[in-house]
Order: sequence, then C-alpha cells, then structure tokens
Amino acid sequence: MPCTACHVGGFGPQLTPFGRQFKLTGYTIKAGSGFTPKVSLELVESFTHTQKDQSGPAAPGFGNNDNWEFQTAGLYLAGAISDHMGMFMQASYSQNGHTVGWDMTDIRYARTAKLGSHTAVWGLTVNNNPTISDIYNTGPAWQYPYTGPDLAPGAVASPIINGGFMNGVLGLTAYTQVDGKWYVEAGAYKVPSKAFIDHVNGMYPGRLDVPAPYLRVAYQASPNAKSNLEVGALYFEPKLHPMGSMGPGSDDYKDYGLDASYEWFGGSKHAVTVQGQYLHETQTLNNSYAAGNASNLHNHLSSLNMNANYYYENTYGVTVGAFTTSGSSDSLLYSGSSTNNSPNTNGGSIELNWVPFGKADSWAKPYLNLRVGLQYIFYTKFNGTTSHASDNNTLYLVFQSYLF
Repeated sequence: MPCTACHVGGFGPQLTPFGRQFKLTGYTIKAGSGFTPKVSLELVESFTHTQKDQSGPAAPGFGNNDNWEFQTAGLYLAGAISDHMGMFMQASYSQNGHTVGWDMTDIRYARTAKLGSHTAVWGLTVNNNPTISDIYNTGPAWQYPYTGPDLAPGAVASPIINGGFMNGVLGLTAYTQVDGKWYVEAGAYKVPSKAFIDHVNGMYPGRLDVPAPYLRVAYQASPNAKSNLEVGALYFEPKLHPMGSMGPGSDDYKDYGLDASYEWFGGSKHAVTVQGQYLHETQTLNNSYAAGNASNLHNHLSSLNMNANYYYENTYGVTVGAFTTSGSSDSLLYSGSSTNNSPNTNGGSIELNWVPFGKADSWAKPYLNLRVGLQYIFYTKFNGTTSHASDNNTLYLVFQSYLF
C-alpha cells in the first residue's frame, strides 16, 4: 500500500483513520500468512542555518553555522509476527555523535472482543518511550516539528515526558478502544540497567526506584464521513534519581497533559489537520536540591504546542505552528543556559513540504518515497529573554527518503 494509506501527506507521524487502526490492531494487517516482516531504510540529509553564528561549533565536527548533516540513517523492522502480534522497531545512525543505537520500539499483542452490543480492540504493548504507543500520535513522542534541526539552539527545559526518557526506559502498558470511540491505556515504565542502555547506545536518564505510572484516555468522534475529532488527557509520574547525582532521595515529577486533534479529508485532493497539546509539570527536586543542582525544592513547567497543516493531493503541504514554555526561575537549574535563570520560551514556525513520491500513482510505488521540507523557526522569547531572541531563528532544509 502507498504511504498515504496510513499517513497524512505520505509521511508520518500524522495518521489517517486507517493508520490508527493499523497501529491499534498491533501492526498485524497483512496479505498472505506466516511471518512477513517489513524492512525499510530511512535517509535524512539536512542543512541548518541560524540567524546569528553560534558561539562555538554546533556539535563536534561541525561549524558554528551553515551546517550540512547526514542527520539520520534509520533501519525499520515493522509488521506482523503472528495473527495477533506485531512490531515497529528502529535502529538509527546519526552523524552528530557518530552512533548507531536503539531507537523507537513498540511491540504489540492485540485482539478484538464483543460485549453485548459493544465491540472493542484490546492489547498489550512493550515500548521504550512514554506516549510512543498512543494511536493518535498527538503525545510528546510525536510532537511537531516531526523532523527538526539538531544543530540549532533550543529551549533549555521541557516537561520530562517530552523526551526525558526517550529510548531510556522499557514500559508495559495495556490498552483498549471501545466502539471505536473511547480509548484507555495504562501501565508503567522502568529504566533498564545502565549496562543494557550503554550496550544499545540508548539514553540513560538515571534510576527509577519504582515503576513510573502512565495513564492515557481519549475520545474520538466522526462528525461526518470526511472528518474526525479527538480529545484526550494523560498522566505520568516518575521518581528519578538523576544520573551522576550524589544527592539523597529522588526528583519527583507529575506530568498532566491535554490534547486535541481534528482531521478533514476532501477525497484525494485535500487534507487538513489541526493539533494542540498542553503539558503541566510539578517538580519536587529532593535529589537535585540536596546536591546543590537546583535552588528551588519545588518548581513547575508548562508547555503549549499547536499546529495546523494543509496538503493538496498529498503532494504540496504547508504547516504553521506555535509553541510556548513557561516555568519557575531557578538560578542553579538553568545557570549557564539562560540569561535570567528562566526557561520561558515563545515562538512559532512555518514549513513547506513537497512529496514527489509516496502516493498511489507515484513512480516505483511503494518502494521509493521522498519528502523535501523547508522549515523556518522563529523566537519572540528565548530562555527567559526577548533581547536577541531572534538570533536563534533557524532555517532548516531537509531531504527525507524511505526505501522499502
């Protein structure tokens, strides 16, 4: 099938209703029988320009501006293992760091059930990043921008569920969707041993003494045959002993999230999506405060991320986005990264996309897929200050291809 069957505009992570169902049922939809894994290769080349040269190299081996980068080479293994079990796994190479490591992993077991007049899909998933298992792809693991620069300055802080445990945990969650409307997922996450994380070149965040609980609920409605609306919420509560810290106790986080998404499809010509995500985090930094790494015992962070997207014939796309982060000032936690010890950051973005391959009528379908994107990110406030915030404005050109 062409990529447009599952993905808006032919590339992820935004999912069509069929794509959501494919993920919900454990990646098991297939033709034929037996073990039929799907292997694909992702190649990402990018160019990054910031409005002002950075004070030093953007990363080891790069200049302080105007950097070309072989950003990612990703090998994917995805598809059905059995009638009720499937997987989505990725290993990636990055020129920034020259590492090959463990990336996205989501292994599922799924079944259908009927209870009187109600139908349900239920399942279990083992995955390595909170919210990566979400079928709506509106959680922090899939947050816009979906592909962005890693050689440009960014906000000094974000709620810990937004990347704080990416590829550094293993979680087991159970989920169900009832009548195609109500979705509930619950489980917990634990950090494997540092030896294991080092072996797979993952990101070791520190130690969790007790598994961190995770809860996700969502409701989906279809106002008409062309559109669907989703609203949801999430909760995540890790108690973390930071890596390398000698302080007693744990840093305790409570993350609360709200999200909504809307999709409208006008046949094969038009597609419109709108997404919004709000996160609020409370922090009790027992460990960091005792170790002298934070000046406040109690902090808070909030973030808001919104975007709207339009695609014509799954070929020409435009996306506009806005983001804001705000939180407590902390003279130790943000020292050296913020001019006034504040994480407050505001800005927006505009992105243009061209997808010549990846559709039902594309040349060499479905084996060759290509997206070219031009993204501009601008800041009105950067890590606590409006002065020179625009120095961090970034122009990002990306060539993203998948070979199946």
